This record gives sequence, C-alpha cells and structure tokens, in this order.
Amino acid sequence: MHWITRSGWPGNLIALAAGAITPLALAPFDLWPLALLSIALFYLGLRDLNPRQAAWRGWYYGFGLFAAGTSWVYVSIHDYGAASPALAAFLTLGFVAGLGLLLALAAWLWARWLRRSEAPLADALAFAALWLAQEAFRSWFLTGFPWLYAGYSQLDGPLAGLAPIGGVWLLSFVLALSAALLVNLAQLRARKAFLATAMLLAAPWIAGLALKGHAWTTPGGEPLKVAAMQGNIEQNLKWDPAQLNAQLALYRDLSFSAAPTDLIIWPETAVPVLKAQAAGYLDAMDRFANERQAALITGVPIRQANARGEPRYYNAVSVFGQGDGDYLKQKLVPFGEYVPLQEVLRGLIAFFNLPMSDFARGSPEQPLLQAKGYKIATFICYEVVYPEFAAGLAAQSELLLTVSNDAWFGSSIGPLQHLQMAQMRALEAGRWMIRATNNGMTVLIDPFGRITEQLPQFEQGVLYGEVVPMQQLTPYLYWRGWPLLALCTLLFAWALLAGRMARTL
Repeated sequence: MHWITRSGWPGNLIALAAGAITPLALAPFDLWPLALLSIALFYLGLRDLNPRQAAWRGWYYGFGLFAAGTSWVYVSIHDYGAASPALAAFLTLGFVAGLGLLLALAAWLWARWLRRSEAPLADALAFAALWLAQEAFRSWFLTGFPWLYAGYSQLDGPLAGLAPIGGVWLLSFVLALSAALLVNLAQLRARKAFLATAMLLAAPWIAGLALKGHAWTTPGGEPLKVAAMQGNIEQNLKWDPAQLNAQLALYRDLSFSAAPTDLIIWPETAVPVLKAQAAGYLDAMDRFANERQAALITGVPIRQANARGEPRYYNAVSVFGQGDGDYLKQKLVPFGEYVPLQEVLRGLIAFFNLPMSDFARGSPEQPLLQAKGYKIATFICYEVVYPEFAAGLAAQSELLLTVSNDAWFGSSIGPLQHLQMAQMRALEAGRWMIRATNNGMTVLIDPFGRITEQLPQFEQGVLYGEVVPMQQLTPYLYWRGWPLLALCTLLFAWALLAGRMARTL
C-alpha cells in the first residue's frame, strides 16, 4: 500500500497502470467496476504527495489513460495521414503526453489547494468535484477532447438510471465520490458520521437501479420507418476523384433498391463533392424521395460566402424530399477538418494536408433539420461526444441523428467507443437516435440507450427499423449541467475555506 501513496517510480507506475485500465471499463469491454478501481487508485496515490509530486503522478495516470484508450489516433495519422510509422508514433505519443498534462494539472490543484486529509468525508466530496471539473475542462479546453469519461462505463451499469437526470457528468461524479469513500471507509468507520457516509455511498447506486428503465419522455407521433445506408467505402478511396461516380452510384442504387420508408439516411460526406457541384444528382434524388413520400438526409460538403463575400466550406448535412434544411457542423476535428496554425503547419508533412481539412465552423444559431414534419437534432461525427452541446440541440428536437465516417479509426476500438457515447446521448435525452456511418457501426438506438437494430461493421448494407418521435424533456435536457456546476462550486469553496481555517488554527 505504501508504494501507492509514496512518491517515486513504484507509485508512478501504479498510476500509469491505473489509468490504462480505464478503457477496459468502457466499450467494447464494459468491465465497469474497473472504473471504480482506476479512480480509487488515482485518489489513493495522491494522498501524501506535495503539489509537484502530485503533478507527476497525475501525468502518469493521464498518460496511461490516453495511451491505452486513444492510441487509435495512430491509425488515422499513419494509415490515412501518409505519415511514416516513426512519425506517426511520435505524433501519437505527443498527443497522449499532452493530454496527460490535464490530469497533471488536476492533481497539482488537489495537492495544493483542495486536499482535506484530516476530514475524509469532505476530502471525498472535494475529490469528486475535482474529478468532474477535469472532465468538464477536457470538454472545453482547445475546442475539447471529451473522450474516455468514467461515466460512460455505466451505460449498462447500475447507475444508468441517473443519466437522464444529470447526464454522463452525474455518473462520473458518483463514480469518483464512491471510489473516494470506499478508500476512506476504514477512517470513516470510527467516526460519528459513518451512518450518513454509508447512506451517501449507497443512495446513488440504489437510485440508479430504481430509475433504470424509467421513461422521462413520451411518444410525440407515429413510428417512422428508417433505411440507413452503409456504403463501406475504403477511406483511401473516399476522396479519390476517380471514384466519385462510383460512390454516387452506390448510394443511389442502395436507395433505389431499398424498401419504401419514411426516412432514408446516408452517412457523413456520403456525397464527397460540394453540394453545388452535385446539383443535378441531388435534384434527381430529391425527386426520388418525393415520389417515395420520404425524406432523404445525407452528408454533403457545402460552400457558402461569408459576410465579406469570401467562400467558406462546411461539413454539412442536407435534407431532400419530404423535409428541409442544411446543418453546418459546429464542432470540428483538429487536423481532420481544420488545421490549427495552418499558416505554419500546412505543407510541412502530408498529415497537415488531409482532404477536406479546411472546413469552417457552422453558426450556433442554426435551425434544426425538418423531416416528415419533425425536428431532428443532427450531430456530425465528433459532435455527438460533447454532452452539453448535444443536450442543447436535443432539447429542441423530437428525434436525434448522428452521421459519421469512422473509417478513420480502422479496426481499432475507436468506433465502438464512439458508438457508446452516442448511446449515452440517447439515454440522456430520452430520444430515439439514428446513427448512419460509412463502415460501422450503423444502428438504431432507443430512448434508454439500447441498440435495437444494427449492421455488421465493415460490410455494405441497408439498416431497416423504426424510430418514434419523442416529446417532453428529461431533467438533464431541462437543467443541463448547471446543478452539478453549482454543487461542485460549493464543494470547492468548502474545501478551500476549511483548509484556510485549518492552517490558521
């Protein structure tokens, strides 16, 4: 035990391993108790360290977390970014090491300002608030990287019933609080507040189980039949001009031969050319959709002029047939859809010149897409992993849609992690979600986050099923993360004030 709490290599290596086991709690492994173990080891490992030592301990934990959970970025950089194995490995290590600094910052703040070793209950509460704060910070800092949140481990776990109340944030908070309380249980057993502590530990898990399967929303219309197309086009062919006609013909023929449905869904950039340049083809598909009394929704890049008349390019989704609207993607993927400091980086290596890597951000004031008389909240690929952003759009909608091209991830665990996050968005919102991808996972998700229909990964096909427009708001869509933010602010203030008083006495 002392190896974990003391500074030095043994404790740092344990922290590295603790971070690395977190992905095993998430998709596709779903061993959710490991999320508790990981956080508990991290918390215990910071117990006796000074701020500098704690920062190193936090960095090792973060490095293990992201190296094990997001090393699939190597596939994007090497296989599709034309980087050599050595360069791709170097860039991947830099990416992982940089993300580890976020956990180092959290650990430093803990040891410097917030730790309350003399008061184990207050210490556990403050740690849970800090854990949630670092996850939220990752959702915002430098456009955000909201991946590998502990709360996703509870999609099928005992706490799932809390997701519609406080989102994935509440699940992460409860996991961190539970882990810290379990670590402190021996100390708390001899104190007067033990019974209250035991109730605090057990109550969220009991509530989560009791609320699992509770319907917060109700149907707002008749079921809609869906046909979602999965083209399974290789990433290295997707932007090849010589393959354009073949790709357009593929989605046309899949749609023409499909059974009649209300919604026909194509994935992200299924039309790999500007909307204006494919006008004739899209007009024909518009007529086809109207003849079928269907709405066809597809990913297609759009060019629009800005206020100065300069052309800007957007990753977008458009509706044809029985519907209306264009949605321009707001949350862009760095290097995949735009290049930070592009004046300096473009041209240095092929990775900084990927096809379609000069997109602009869409306006946050866009109306929702309309299809068959219903409002659809649309998320293009990466956007579905932002809890607060997704909740803002979902609260205006009756149905959720996410389109993606996860071919960038290859056969790694990345697409399955991405799918799990989309399932959590459906659970948080209490709404059906359609997920259409180029090569998997193309699925239909019910308001409880469960997959009702799916296509095999890496196969071409059409997914059929039904979704139901939903009305009313879950507590999370109504309140979003504000109650938890207020709670964490109070806990931080309590820890800071109590620590200052303890130093004064």
